[in-house]
Order: sequence, then structure tokens, then C-alpha cells
Amino acid sequence: MTAPATTDGARTLRALHHGREPGDPLVLPGPWDAASARVFADAGFPALATPSAGIAASLGHRDGHTPPEEMFAAITRIIRAVDVPVSADVESGYGLAPKELVERLLETGAVGCNLEDSDHATGGLIEPARQADRLAAVRAEAGEDLVINARVDTFVRGGPDLGPETAVAAAIERGRLYAEAGADCVYPIFAPPELLPRLAAAIDVPLNAAAFDPEGPSPRELGRLGAARITFGPRLLRQTMAEAGNLVKRLDPAP
Repeated sequence: MTAPATTDGARTLRALHHGREPGDPLVLPGPWDAASARVFADAGFPALATPSAGIAASLGHRDGHTPPEEMFAAITRIIRAVDVPVSADVESGYGLAPKELVERLLETGAVGCNLEDSDHATGGLIEPARQADRLAAVRAEAGEDLVINARVDTFVRGGPDLGPETAVAAAIERGRLYAEAGADCVYPIFAPPELLPRLAAAIDVPLNAAAFDPEGPSPRELGRLGAARITFGPRLLRQTMAEAGNLVKRLDPAP
């Protein structure tokens, strides 16, 4: 199989974010390898979004510790395996300059990317204006060939003294800056579901919500709360591995 041409694929993926009815968000399963990507594409999902944590686990790395060469190679294999658009989670960009980052992404065949505003060197957050400048530079390099999903990490790395109201205000401030910088979608990861209506109303681009918890709100419920796009992080890998563990327990031991 071959991935769609980059510009056409980005146009298709971007369009899938818009005009959605409440309760009917764009659901993007997260493949961690070529085999899982084929399963999700064959199930009829119109696009996929790789999770960096899922790929890291499949390659034997801790989340956030996958060497960039291995990550880009894994993304390439996933995209080569399917005929639907694929967005790639590239964490905070691996320290690559915007031009090189965009070149590497387009070489994989990706038509979208996640870029987070965590500073892994300090364990905190990148200053919002600096992150907005970086997103603007990525947009300038990519043109319309990448759908940029700007991850907002205030609910992850805001610090122990950051209360819910402050976290919401900070997420809205960052989300608006990132949208103005050219982000197609904003992803306030780990935002409590009850805050999604406020975030969606305040940020004038489609909102990504995570369905990490199988016991939490369903994708449709998250859509009714204001999310236009649903991703799963490493959840699908973890559930698959749990099922594999149950399967091997039922196998007869070797004689």
C-alpha cells in the first residue's frame, strides 16, 4: 500500500476536523506499528494518529526516550502500510529546527503532527510566546502540507500550585496563541472532561480530547462536550497487550 500524496492527504485530514456534529467527533486510533495500522485502517477509520508513547513501548523505550531516528523510521513503516492519512506524534520536535523537522515529517509521508509545549530538559513548560513562534515557523515551512495539532500541557506540567481555574486560563491563553500561530487543532491533554465546553468555546480551532481511560467518557460523549477530534495515546496498545496476556494464559504449556 502507499500513503496518499502529502498535500491531498493533509487537505483530507484537515477537512475531517470541520463540520462535525456534536457527538460525532473525528476518531483517530493510534497505531504503534504497521500491523496495528492495517487493522485500524481496515476497520474503516478515515485517518490515524500515531502515539509517541505507544511507538516507544513497541520499540522497547520509555515514553519520551525514543531516539528520533527510530521514531521517524517507525512512523514511515506505519504510513507505508496504509492508504489513509496519518498524523505523527513527534513530541516536542526532538530539538530539530523547524525546516528539518518539517522535512523529516514529510519524508515519512505524514500529513499531520502533534507538537507539545513541554520542555523535557527542565520538566516544565515552554514559554507560550516562544512555543507560538516555533509553531509559526513550522507552519511557514510546511505550508498546507501538515495539519498541526498543538498540544497544551498545562494540565500535565503546570506545577502543584496551579489550580483548576488557573490551568484553564493558561490553557486558553496558550491555545489561542497557538491557533493564531497557525495550528489547525489544539490539544489540552488531560483536561478534565467537564472543562471541555469552556475550552472549546474559547479556542477558535477544533479541540482534541484524549480517551485514555476505557472507564471514562466515550468518544461520542467527549464530542458532545466540545471535542472535534479524539485520540487515545498508548491506550489501544496497552489494551491489546492485556488481551495478549490473557491469550497466552489459555495456551497449553509445552510438553
